[in-house]
Amino acid sequence: MSLTKARDLLRLAEMAAARYAGITLADISDEFGTDHRTSQRMVRALETVFDNVEITTDVERRRHWKLRDTRLVAMQGVRDSELVALEMSIRRATRDGAENEVRSLESLRDRLLATMPGAHARRAEADAEALLEAHGFASRPGPRTRAAPLVLETIAEALKGPFTLEITYAGMNTVDPTPRSLEPYGLLLGIRRYLVAKEPARDQAMRHYRLDRIRQARLGETLFRRDPDFNLNDHSARAFGSFHSDAEFGEVVWRFTPAAAKVARDFVFHPRQSFTEEPGGALTVRFQACGWLEMAWHLYQWGDAVEVLAPRELAEMVNSTQRGDFAALP
Repeated sequence: MSLTKARDLLRLAEMAAARYAGITLADISDEFGTDHRTSQRMVRALETVFDNVEITTDVERRRHWKLRDTRLVAMQGVRDSELVALEMSIRRATRDGAENEVRSLESLRDRLLATMPGAHARRAEADAEALLEAHGFASRPGPRTRAAPLVLETIAEALKGPFTLEITYAGMNTVDPTPRSLEPYGLLLGIRRYLVAKEPARDQAMRHYRLDRIRQARLGETLFRRDPDFNLNDHSARAFGSFHSDAEFGEVVWRFTPAAAKVARDFVFHPRQSFTEEPGGALTVRFQACGWLEMAWHLYQWGDAVEVLAPRELAEMVNSTQRGDFAALP
C-alpha cells in the first residue's frame, strides 16, 4: 500500500470513528473526491484492516460504516498541520470578536498540546507562528465593532436551549435602551455583527439586532419552538453583507472591465453568484441579494473598473463616486 493510500485509510478510520452514525459512500466521495467504485474499494479496505467495523442500513437503504474501537486511531496523536489549522481558527475568531469561540478553541488547543511530547508540542507551536505570520494574522486585527463578552455568552446559552432572550437594546433612533423579549436564531458575523431573532410581541418577522447596541442580556425563563423551515445559511445569503432589507432584495448585476476581469474572477462576491464572460474580455457577475449600501462600500474600491447594471438604485449610488486614479484593484 502506498503512503498516500495509507494516510487516506487512516483518515477514513477517523471519520468512521468520529461520526455517530458512521460514514456512507457519499461521505467518502465528498471527502476524497472519489467516484462510487473507488469509494467502495476504500470501505472494503477499511473492513479488512479494522475487523471491528459495524455496518448498518438506514431507512433510505444507505449503508453506514461505524468504527467502535478507536484505540488505533487515537495512537496517531495530533498532527502539526492540525494544530496549525486550530491556531489559525483561534486568530480568525479573535479578529472577528467572537470571544466565546476563542475561549473554547484555546481550551481545546491546550488539552491537545498537553497530550503531545514536549519537543513535538514546541515544534508544532513554532510552525503555527510561522504560518500565521505568513498569512498576516499576527498583525492584522481588522476593523470591527465591539460586543460585551457577557452578552455574547448569554446569547450562546440562549441559542443552545433554545431559550427566550431578554435584552435592553439601544436602537438607532432611541435615546434610552428599551427592553425586548426575543426568540434567537443565530448570529451574522462581519464588520458589524447581528443577532437574528424574532420579537413575538411585534410580529413573526425575522429581525436583526446589532450586538454592539445590546446593552444587557439575560436568559428568559421559557424554551421556545424554533421554526423548522428556517435556515440561517439561506437567510444570510439574501444579503451582500450583514444588513437585510426585503425592499432591496433582487437581482444584482455588475460588469467588470477587461482590465479588472482577471482580479474579479478570483472574488466570491456572493455564495450563489454566477459569472458570464463577455465579448472583448469583460466579466459580468450576477446574484440575488440586498444591502445596497454595503455593496456601494465594496464597489468604491474598484473605481471605474466596474459598472452596475442592476439594480438601478445601486447604480445611482455608485456612479457619482467612481474614480479612475486608484493605483491598484482590491
